[in-house]
Amino acid sequence: MHLLNFRELSGQQLMEIIDKGIEVKHNLTKYQTALDGKSLAMIFQKTSTRTRVSFEVAMTQLGGHALYIDWRTTNFALADIRDEVQYLSRNVDCIMARLLKNSDLQAMAASSHVPVINGCDEKYHPSQAIADLITVKEKRGNLKGIKLVYIGAHNNVCNSLIEGCTKIGVKITTVTPIFNEPSRDEELLKDAKKTGLYETTLDVKRAVKDADFVYTDTWVDMEFFLDPKYAAEKEKRVKLMMPYQINKELMKGSNAYIMHDMPIHRGYEISADAIESPKSIIYEQSENRLYSAEAILLKLLGKY
Repeated sequence: MHLLNFRELSGQQLMEIIDKGIEVKHNLTKYQTALDGKSLAMIFQKTSTRTRVSFEVAMTQLGGHALYIDWRTTNFALADIRDEVQYLSRNVDCIMARLLKNSDLQAMAASSHVPVINGCDEKYHPSQAIADLITVKEKRGNLKGIKLVYIGAHNNVCNSLIEGCTKIGVKITTVTPIFNEPSRDEELLKDAKKTGLYETTLDVKRAVKDADFVYTDTWVDMEFFLDPKYAAEKEKRVKLMMPYQINKELMKGSNAYIMHDMPIHRGYEISADAIESPKSIIYEQSENRLYSAEAILLKLLGKY
């Protein structure tokens, strides 16, 4: 079993992973030797803070070992990905890969002898969405009937939130004036609409008004944010998106919790006052990346 997105998971299976993350968070001693002798290969083509830290610490806390592999300093940069994975998967028990292209991740999964975890690509970010749903359940005690509003560019995180929320009974509204075309997955959106739990609008004030959680993400993908070749597109996006910034004015009269998957670009998608608001749960959300990683590893390695 791989975790490339949530397509192959039922709502019940996804809930089991979410609940396991919460359980591990509060009962770590029960799992401290669960992955004794197991090794996780972590392949990074994209930069990372939370994905690397969470999976590496997760393996340590569960009694296993994590091996960091930088795409650029290995033969992954030179050889066919299928050949390298044929080799690598004979040495480790699981692979977590953070890649630029979902097509490469699919090739990796098809060639691997062990489970492959999507640590983020241009289409999906499942480990992030599991951490998000752990956070929502911790705050509200349940998930069914919750209303989550995502404001920003429609991207990989947005896709995984839509897919995850609609599988487990969370109503999700997206306010996405920009659609990152590489993230487009029409089948995912079609399936989500059938559930009656997904809608999209540009009326940000109405969307926020009765939300339980308001969530944002960067308007410009992290690999392009400081790239001078992307400066014109960045300027265009900032101009278009500034009216959708999460700030004190937008949140006036709302009792919603504020979420962001990080890294944060302060003063762009979210203001400093929103980040520091008493309703902000951004850092709790980021901490839950660890328990998301632990639950995923335990599930894929057959330890619950």
